[in-house]
Amino acid sequence: MALERDNRESLIQKYIKIFLVVSGYWIVSILTVFINKTLLSEIDLNAPMFIALYQTLITALICFMKKGLAKVFPKHFSFPDTNVWNVKTMKTILPVSLMFTMMIAMNNLCLKYVSVAFYYIGRSLTTIFNVSFTYILLGEKTSKECLFFCGVIIFGFYLGVDQENLAGSLSISGTIFGILASLSLSLYSIFTKKVLPKIDNEVWVLSYYNNIYATILFIPLMLFNNEFVILFNYMELIQTYFCIIMTVGGICGFAIGFFTSLQIKYTSALTHNISGTAKACAQTVLATYWYQETKSIIWWCSNFAVLFGSAGYARVKQLDMERKHKENVAYQKV
Repeated sequence: MALERDNRESLIQKYIKIFLVVSGYWIVSILTVFINKTLLSEIDLNAPMFIALYQTLITALICFMKKGLAKVFPKHFSFPDTNVWNVKTMKTILPVSLMFTMMIAMNNLCLKYVSVAFYYIGRSLTTIFNVSFTYILLGEKTSKECLFFCGVIIFGFYLGVDQENLAGSLSISGTIFGILASLSLSLYSIFTKKVLPKIDNEVWVLSYYNNIYATILFIPLMLFNNEFVILFNYMELIQTYFCIIMTVGGICGFAIGFFTSLQIKYTSALTHNISGTAKACAQTVLATYWYQETKSIIWWCSNFAVLFGSAGYARVKQLDMERKHKENVAYQKV
């Protein structure tokens, strides 16, 4: 009886931990989108690359602090020994960092021009690009079931764009930036998959490298976008409210990666995908309420189509992974 009670208590503790991790991911992810929308659209500062640079710099500083703490308190903190400026390392990581930089830049530009409610639809083609590039770059074919769900996602995207156009709220540039964000996220995922084994699958190290290199890469993008002149003329640059919301946005950007890792660690990759899909649905509903937007039934159907397609694709991939794993185990036994 005592053992059964202990097992029940440990199971409850596990569920509480999972609940806290998933809740933390939802809160941080949704909060980041709303904060970035405020910075990009509601504050009179046309400097999306500077906002992105500030956020990557915050994450790089947090990683640097953890690295320093690992040296001073090795029993309490750990961080792999790294050399950011090693030429060989830079050649290995730079393609990933370029896609990482492009992904953040396109995300910010998409969010600048579209509403938070449409943001998920605008960036919904990541799965489609994943399938395409996985075949082109890695030579991996996709099952008919996955292709069916990809078709559902494309239909949902088309329907959402059509409904935004009918409502007169469609931003062509925002939609294009959303497509480019999906493309860069897809390439970033594929390049990450290829690079991680070369750095012993150390996610913290990759995050450290990516955010340092991205911070540097955003400087020429700021020059190209004439943002240094804009910042020089922005009177509220050192105002308390602006500094606080920028810093909170930067911390949230770091926290998303942290909670994503925790969510996958304590649940699974499939659960993370389902959680992200459900979060996107909640984010869309919250955005329509917060910004007092009225949407048609067909518009909501487009969101449901994308959500259904994404969840279905994730489930089929999960079943396919389990089948391959069982086949591999059976082969090894023979």
